[in-house]
Amino acid sequence: MERREEEAETLVEAALRILNEADPVQKARLGEDTGRRWLDGSISLAYRPSDPLPQVPDRPARLSTVKLVAPNEMHKLGKGGSLQSRQAMVHSLVHTESWAIDLSWDIIARFGTQELMPREFFTDFVMVALDEGRHFTLLSARLEEMGSFYGALPAHDGLWDSALETSSDLLSRLAVEHCVHEARGLDVLPTTIERFRKGGDEITAKLLESVIYPEEITHCAAGIRWFRYLSLRSQTKVQQNPSSLEDAVNTKTSEDLEEAFQQLDTANNQSEDEKAVIQKFHSVVRRHFHGPLKPPFNVEARKAAGFDPEWYEPLAIKEVITGD
Repeated sequence: MERREEEAETLVEAALRILNEADPVQKARLGEDTGRRWLDGSISLAYRPSDPLPQVPDRPARLSTVKLVAPNEMHKLGKGGSLQSRQAMVHSLVHTESWAIDLSWDIIARFGTQELMPREFFTDFVMVALDEGRHFTLLSARLEEMGSFYGALPAHDGLWDSALETSSDLLSRLAVEHCVHEARGLDVLPTTIERFRKGGDEITAKLLESVIYPEEITHCAAGIRWFRYLSLRSQTKVQQNPSSLEDAVNTKTSEDLEEAFQQLDTANNQSEDEKAVIQKFHSVVRRHFHGPLKPPFNVEARKAAGFDPEWYEPLAIKEVITGD
């Protein structure tokens, strides 16, 4: 017998269960199951509006078998010329993907209810989470094929440090984690792929090139899309009634939300609105990201994600603050 809707697990509740799972392999499996159930409608509610805000852990559960060290204590990965170097590179990628799984479910659990985000927000980040879980699984398997395993080398959790710094504000989380960090991955992946290829590891090169790289572009696009949406909504460009939005979040088809997104698409083409969004992005990044962005930039991949140069090029220059 199907569970009654008020008793059935919501997407936010499932996301919390994933965040509290310490085993990264099991975490990826839980994420896969949850994502598929959301997409096929088995999980019908993003959250129940009557429920209190979820208690999201500051840090997701992690196994102690992966030794964590400070970023400045990490050994250089090398350039892929030796098997040891290539193992270290793949290990680093596996670790990054393990955090990416948590980041995807964290943004759903931490901010979806709090910010009354539309259903499309949840679906976008479920799709991101599914990709990250698959990336982790594929890269973990590849690492074992290369004679190593996740946890064989130390790692750092610098990625979660910035998640902690942006844990109280969705705009900041989107800007730093899902735009800046995701785009940085796009910048360095082509060089990483080439290093594997030059080292004679075509299998890993093709995995990165044909599966992970194109999907990471869509992840950056999700960050840009929802930063823009939230910025324009805060500027009252999209008027929404909170009580009706709560209902719309849990409705598979919503004419109101569709109209809202059409308004956003129109607003995207209005230069003044877009300038305001970009200025907001610059302000948020300068407040929460330490130091200037590092070129060279992968302009083509960033553009494919909707991340045009006017968003990030001014942030590559250290801001000079003058006193009175």
